[in-house]
Order: sequence, then structure tokens, then C-alpha cells
Amino acid sequence: MKLKVGVFFGGKACEHEISCISGNQALHAIDKDKYEVIPVYIAKNGDMYIGEDLWDIKNFADLNSLCTRLMKVSLVKDGDKVYLREVKDSVFKKSIVQYLDVAFLVMHGTNGEDGTLQGLLEMAGLPYTSSGVMASAIGQDKVIQKEVLSYNGLPLIEWTYFTRLEYHNECEEVKKKIKAIGYPVIFKPANLGSSIGIEVVHSEEEFMEKAKEVLRYDDKILVERYLEDFKEINCSIIGDIDGYRVSVLEEVLKNDEILSFSDKYEGGAKGGKKMLKGAKGGMTNTSRRIPAEISQEMTDSIKDYALKAYKALDAYGVCRIDFMVDNDDQIYLTELNSIPGSLAFYLWQEEEIDFSKECDILIDNAIKRYRHKEKMSFSFDTNILSTFKGGE
Repeated sequence: MKLKVGVFFGGKACEHEISCISGNQALHAIDKDKYEVIPVYIAKNGDMYIGEDLWDIKNFADLNSLCTRLMKVSLVKDGDKVYLREVKDSVFKKSIVQYLDVAFLVMHGTNGEDGTLQGLLEMAGLPYTSSGVMASAIGQDKVIQKEVLSYNGLPLIEWTYFTRLEYHNECEEVKKKIKAIGYPVIFKPANLGSSIGIEVVHSEEEFMEKAKEVLRYDDKILVERYLEDFKEINCSIIGDIDGYRVSVLEEVLKNDEILSFSDKYEGGAKGGKKMLKGAKGGMTNTSRRIPAEISQEMTDSIKDYALKAYKALDAYGVCRIDFMVDNDDQIYLTELNSIPGSLAFYLWQEEEIDFSKECDILIDNAIKRYRHKEKMSFSFDTNILSTFKGGE
């Protein structure tokens, strides 16, 4: 009997559409001879749906219309099984159910990549393919991630942060912290990805306007020193309880001051390949050089830093780790992405692991980790409440 794999995508996040693209890529990559694949779409309001229309990415052009043709479901644990059970409009309507063996997560951003969904799946007892709750939460919050990476001695560019409350009540103190780094700087929403909401701030005069813009997306803003000229070098890691694999490096090309949303998902930067075998859209539209045109010494250093970051955050499954290299060949670790766009499959193709094989590895690893955790003790066979006398 085939394993039933639920591919979760969408979600209550600014990166909803990107998740839909990545999810659709994974749907078509997973080996149908080995698995029964069930697309599970999480709408922008958090409702969960299944249905055949989810297989065609063209149907997502009108999300409201799409949802009317789908079945709304909820995740339910019943005994040893986890089901997708229809949310019924009537008590007389028969409930249709579909059980799952594994959750294949292709969620980007808040309420999906940040440990929220992972916690639900932990409680339900359903194996899933991403990092765990803590690593996912830290991976999503760029400020806390910086603290962990800094503690572990990894090379970071000068940075600070401020909150919405500090912006309103301690503005001058915030300006002093930023001045100590030196303009220009980059403002980033602490909990978003896909280059959404990022602003380059060239002077103190731009501070108020740019901060107000970024605070539309988050209550916390990461501030980093801006590099005028740099290379963005990324790699991917796939890991499980038995070991790790590090991919080839890529150099991502940009047209703007920063690697923008347009550069990532619409492509068009000069000098790189647009992509690649196996899928269209998402991160496959980014212009890139694979492998990156850097020295072997720098390649080895970046791979070493990437693996240290992966271990420091206790990451799991497939991640992408992003770096910047300045004109003096100084390496800076930017961030770890716990569920990267397109699951970074384009980096594993160069390692002779196609997208289908990558999906196999992630599913196998999820089951292996779940079985390992089943052997651990999380409770004791006692019940102190049987002797507890309330109020005493």
C-alpha cells in the first residue's frame, strides 16, 4: 500500500503565492508510483482545503473562485491515525475523510514555516518534513536567529534591531544605534522572507519614512549595514538524525540595490541562467550561476559555516543558507531559511539528486525522525491527579 503524503502549502502569510508555486512544484515532483499524493491548500484566512483543482497552478489566478470548488477540511486525530475530515455544512451530510501518513511542508513565512503548523503536527503525531518547532521559530525570526548565530561564532555583518514600541517611544535611541553602524543600512521585517518589505535607508533623514513602511509588515525590524557591492552566495543542506549533505554553491544575481522580490521570482538579472530542469516559477526564475565562480578555499569556508549554522539552529530536512561576500572576500552569513523557495531543488540537481529524489529523501527522513522520537519518553505512567485533593 502506498504511503499517503499530504503536501501542505499556502497559508496566512505574505508569501502565500510563493508557497503555492513551491507547493505545486513539489506536487508534481513526488513519485506517484511510491506515494499517494494529496494536495492540502491553506487559504489566506487559515481554512484548509483539498481537491483535484489544486493540481493545476493556473487555477490559483482566482483564489476565491478556486475555494468554491474545493472541499473544506480540518486536521483530526482519531486513534493512531491523523485524518483530513470534511467540515460539514449539515449534521445530516456524510463526513468524507482522508488519512495521512506524512505531512510534506512547503509553507513559507508566518503561520507555516515558523513552527506554528509544526506544533500542530507534533500534537497530532504526524511525521513532517521540515525542521521542528524550535528551529522553525528561530529560523523565521531574523533577530533571534542572529543572536543564536552570533553566540556560535559565525561571521555576521554589523546589525541591530528595533521594535514598533521603540520606534514610537525611543526614536532617538534607535537612531543612535543605527548611526553606530553607519548609513546606508537595510531595514528588514524580522519575520518575513522573499525580500518582502525590505528597504535601503541611505540617511537619517529617510529613517522615519522607511521605518514606517517596514513596520507595515512586522513589529520588529532588523537593521544591517548595507554593502554597496557584494556577491550573494547560497547553499543548501539536507540533514537527518544520521548525518548531513551539503549542496553545490550558487551565486544569485540582482538588478536592484538588493536582491528584490522581482529578482527572485520574475528573473531577468544579467549574466546568469534562468532555469533549469524540472519546474517553472518560484525560485526557479531567479538568475544565478551554478556553481558559484569563487575559489575552492572560499567554497570550503562557506560550506563549513553553513553546516555550523544548520547545527546551531538544530535544523532538519532541507534548508538554504544565504551568505554575502564583499570585495575584500569577507564572508558574512545572512540567514538560514528552514523551508526554502522551491525547496532549493535546483542546487541538488547539480549533486545528481533530482527533485523527485529530494522529495524521497525528505519523506524518508521525516518517518525516520518520527520513529526515533517514538522511542523517547515524554511522559510517565503515573497520574498524580488520582490522589490530588482540590483546595488542599
